[in-house]
Order: sequence, then C-alpha cells, then structure tokens
Amino acid sequence: MISLKPFDKHYYRVLISWIDSAETLMQFAGPAFSFPLTNEQLDKSLSDKKRIAFIIIDVMNNSPVGYAEIYSGEENTYLGRIIIGDKRMRGQGLGQKIVTLLLDFAFTDLKQEKLSLNVFDWNHPAIKCYEKAGFEIIPGKEIAREINGHTWIALRMTIDKKRREAFIKNKCLSVL
Repeated sequence: MISLKPFDKHYYRVLISWIDSAETLMQFAGPAFSFPLTNEQLDKSLSDKKRIAFIIIDVMNNSPVGYAEIYSGEENTYLGRIIIGDKRMRGQGLGQKIVTLLLDFAFTDLKQEKLSLNVFDWNHPAIKCYEKAGFEIIPGKEIAREINGHTWIALRMTIDKKRREAFIKNKCLSVL
C-alpha cells in the first residue's frame, strides 16, 4: 500500500539519489532540469505555486519509493515527473497505483475536468500503465527532445473526468 505525502526539502536527498544520469533526468523531468539535479533546481521548481509535488510512501515501512507532481498550466493540468525511485519496486504495478492516486486527487480534490501527461514513445511500460488508467494518446501532439545526440519523442496522453468515471465503471463491471 502506498500514499501521497507532500514533498519537501526533507526528501531532496532521496529524489536526487534516484536521478543517476542525464538520461534518467530527461525521462523524469524533460528539459526542465540539468544533470546533476541539485537542491537549487528543486527549490526553484517547487517555488512554482502551480506545482503540487508528492513523495510516494510505502505505508508498510514508511519509506519513500517514488515521486510525482501535478502541474496546473495555462490550458490544462498535467501529471508529471513520475518516478519509481526504488528500482526493486518497478514492474510490480506500483505505477498503476500512483497514477490512480494522482487521478483521484486531481479529479476529486482539485476539481479538474481533464488531465494530460507526456511520455517518451519508447517507454512502453509507462504507456501501458497510463492506458490501463484510461489515458489515450493524442495524435499530432508529439514533442521532440534532444539528449546526448539522440532525439526522443514525447507523446501526449490525456484523460477527462467522464472518461475516467466510465473507465472505472467498466472495470468494475468486468470483475463481476
């Protein structure tokens, strides 16, 4: 079981330890930061009042296992900077649980009607995770990012509140 807890300076060292390369940083945050990630970069990012940052806590042992954000932009609200930092926890469905908690928070607590995110096209496990939560890829909204002489393509995925509710209802009906 996991929970979302507000992210603060207490967790900087943990998050920074999870970002072990420029590629990991690009995958985590796009071009917003430069490697190595620093306290100063995190201070600047978290001072943005449109950004809500969470540390993901494993409730069983009260330890941090991940990080995620919700960002309210001009035209849309985004899920982003999602990382399962504890590599032993990857591939066990934790991403699905994190996305579910973020969607519940955004749709219920923040009263959002639509959410988007960007994911690199080669990150098949993440794409599958988002699709399982009800996200759809939006054609024509790709973004190219350069990293160490390579071009990575970020896909835009989106979900609205009505689609999420229908998705949950259908998921529950299929279990019966």
